[in-house]
Amino acid sequence: MLVNNTIILELKATEAIVPEFEHQLINYLRGTDKEVGLLLNFGLKPEFRRKIFENSRKKLKY
Repeated sequence: MLVNNTIILELKATEAIVPEFEHQLINYLRGTDKEVGLLLNFGLKPEFRRKIFENSRKKLKY
């Protein structure tokens, strides 16, 4: 989900955040011009992760 054309929002409802969820969010950031992503989990204990991937670190696409 894209919020205000600025932040990628990934929503989950599982027992806990697993590394694969975080890797997927990073892949979304790499594949777009967005730099900030939020992973929100509404499972047993709500939790979140914020990921930042600066555009300056991304490879240029031609």
